[in-house]
Amino acid sequence: MPFATLPDARIYYETHGSGPPVMLIAGLGGVATYWEPNIAALARHHTVIVHDHRGTGRSTRTEGAYSVARLCDDMTALMDAIGVGSAALIGHSTGGAMAQIFAARAPDRVQRLLLYASWATLCPQMALCLSVRQHILRHQGTLAYHQASQIFLYPPRFVRDAWPKLENEIAMAELGSTTAAILDARLSAIMAFDGTPYLGAITAPTTVLVAADDILTPPYASQALAAGIAGARLHVLPYGAHALSRCEPEAFNQVASAFLQKEDGLF
Repeated sequence: MPFATLPDARIYYETHGSGPPVMLIAGLGGVATYWEPNIAALARHHTVIVHDHRGTGRSTRTEGAYSVARLCDDMTALMDAIGVGSAALIGHSTGGAMAQIFAARAPDRVQRLLLYASWATLCPQMALCLSVRQHILRHQGTLAYHQASQIFLYPPRFVRDAWPKLENEIAMAELGSTTAAILDARLSAIMAFDGTPYLGAITAPTTVLVAADDILTPPYASQALAAGIAGARLHVLPYGAHALSRCEPEAFNQVASAFLQKEDGLF
């Protein structure tokens, strides 16, 4: 299994396919496996790179305070370690927040930017959702936390239809779960994130993607995000909630592939 060795951590990563590089950056869960429904389609024309964030999956489980900037630093160090000078970035939720920082700090290293189900400013709805998740974690433990996460990730119909699969995913998430302290610290990190200082410095061609039924990062958060980035284009799909890429992988893969291949007319 490939790891990039940082001064204070080992970061697990995978590469798939060949061609221009694209970084798929996971959200709060932080694991590379989030992108399983999308990797094969995007790897047809690109080298797809996924990784487990610090504190999750097979990467070092560092205790203590977290910040989105720190996770961005880890991603930057990973790219340096594996020789990726520049890449297209597709960031989901927290991964989109990381991508905002990276794109502002190193514009010459970002070929294109797709911010999916992400945000720049924490609104009361998102704050409420995250606070409830943190309360569940603190008072009911990691299993209840992983169970409740499905409510915020998926539309009701998808939960109903995919329940046996989701039930297994909950069990696997609990089996491989990081510590409650790290989960708590990661939640606090994203609640503290403010992307507004970075948006004006983003120069890469940017698309902001969201599902109309996303209750965790509602469409108006994506509208504000796109409005803050010069030339950004907003693309709203009708169904898929916060985990659009897993709920509606074909629709997501079509949008992401067109974006990566610069087929802007499809947006």
